[in-house]
Amino acid sequence: ATTEIYTLSLHDALPILRFHRYGLALGTALFATVPPAFADNYTLTLFHTNDLHGRTDQYPYLITTLNEAQERFGEGLLLDAGDIFTGTLYFTEFQGQDALEFMNLMGYDAFVPGNHEFDLGDPEQGHQALAAFFAGAEFPILGANLDFSAGPEFADMLGDSVSAEPQAGTLYDGMIVEHNGEPIGIFGLNTQDSETISSPGHVTISDYRQAAEAMVASFEEQGVNKIIALTHLGYDSDPSVGNDLLLAEHVEGIDIIIGGHSHTQVSPPRLLSESRTGEKLPSPTVIGQAGEYGQHLGVMQVTFDENGVVVDASGELLAADDREADADAAKRLESYTAEIETLRDTQVGAKVISTLPNPRHGRGDERSVRANETALGNLIADAQLHAAQQVAPDTVMAIQNSGGIREAIESGDVSVGDLIAVQPFGNRLTLLDVTGAELLETFEIALANAPGEDGGFLQVSAGVELIYDSGEPSGERLVSLSVAQEGAMQAIDPERTYTIATNNFTAAGGDGHTVLGAAYEDGRNTIVGNTDWEMLRDYMVERKEVFYQVEGRITDVAQEGVVPEDVAQEAS
Repeated sequence: ATTEIYTLSLHDALPILRFHRYGLALGTALFATVPPAFADNYTLTLFHTNDLHGRTDQYPYLITTLNEAQERFGEGLLLDAGDIFTGTLYFTEFQGQDALEFMNLMGYDAFVPGNHEFDLGDPEQGHQALAAFFAGAEFPILGANLDFSAGPEFADMLGDSVSAEPQAGTLYDGMIVEHNGEPIGIFGLNTQDSETISSPGHVTISDYRQAAEAMVASFEEQGVNKIIALTHLGYDSDPSVGNDLLLAEHVEGIDIIIGGHSHTQVSPPRLLSESRTGEKLPSPTVIGQAGEYGQHLGVMQVTFDENGVVVDASGELLAADDREADADAAKRLESYTAEIETLRDTQVGAKVISTLPNPRHGRGDERSVRANETALGNLIADAQLHAAQQVAPDTVMAIQNSGGIREAIESGDVSVGDLIAVQPFGNRLTLLDVTGAELLETFEIALANAPGEDGGFLQVSAGVELIYDSGEPSGERLVSLSVAQEGAMQAIDPERTYTIATNNFTAAGGDGHTVLGAAYEDGRNTIVGNTDWEMLRDYMVERKEVFYQVEGRITDVAQEGVVPEDVAQEAS
């Protein structure tokens, strides 16, 4: 080995005197033979995933990728940053129990729930599927800004705020684990967006920054100076609800952020040492995220100095699809796949004459389901109205949040799999009694971001005529809203009360619909119980051959470029 001589100050030499237990040769206080990096620097290895969204068939490839990564980088902590639930027939059929088998097999060390973990929240039954997922987990669940205490289904799972001996299937704010002789503090954070884009119900979500500051203080009081935030906030998501970049900038003491929610590929990991304004942060923070759908396994190696300050970080995203599937895991997957293929391929007895697209701006489409009327949105809303009028004939309209429409339906015979792909959330039909004034305000909310995309943009049923102007300020865009009654189109009367139909998610205030949520909380709701995709199936089967198109139910006069004469008169 080459011997190199370094001139050291007494301050620099002191740490070297502690290296004798590692067998290093000691020199004088001024000279020593040491490697370029001080030997008491500590490197932590992490492996991470996020946002699998029901892609259970990716686990055999992830397992191979993890095994290779462990051989290459050594042992490390394995973390998941949420959104295991929702997105495929695997989840629809097994509600997370399939994913859980493979997560347990991989040996995850910690998990933070994402917003989609609350998708199956029921106003009466709570979160039974999520509780079952937690109960079967062979790893702890972390959520410093999540309060599960009001849910009886979680009563037996509540742990201490911070545990140095974390138990499988137990809920904590944070935990302390030992890795290569060093204590590591890990805590979880979920986006407050979950309150509007999912159904947390009695699970409450507090401010992410306040929760993070409390966790850092708690860890530091216990002598832990290497701290990981396991987050489902999004890398650079909406700053009004927080994201990983803001967390790193505003909360001192977090060394590493392993994130999810925004489906961002952060490769290599970002070492953030300055604020957005260029000011040097008190200490750097490393941020990583592994994209989406189990396509990559994130690897991160972070080196700390003797004071627990990050001095170096490296890492990459390993492409799972470039590996062969693990043979044992592939065998375990077979029974799950067989069941969903049977479900997927079951024909419902209806045929789509012309493809029903589901356009999105992010895919290069000029129109978007989240900003414009679509043929598929019309079909879904009509199916809801039809089901609602079977039990409440005076229902005047159905509305469908566009964020709940996920896939197109191709032309040809329709299968169960096609329909569940379109509406994978299993939401239930709900009737709401609202005043005309509340209905008008609801549509102002729905149109707030037009012509930009918004999951709260509402598709409407036949017999509704919505005219608005996206060129006007938000909150002043509605030109007219009319419904067919007594053989004629009638403007919504602010003083009247109307019965409308929607899904339970939107009815309870989802996707920002606070006015509907207030009516729901006021007891002006009736949950009919029909599941969204089943209503769509029954409506299509009744018609046998389905042909739908955009027909002018929703008009943006700013985009159309011409204000119809009658609209101009009304607007004036």
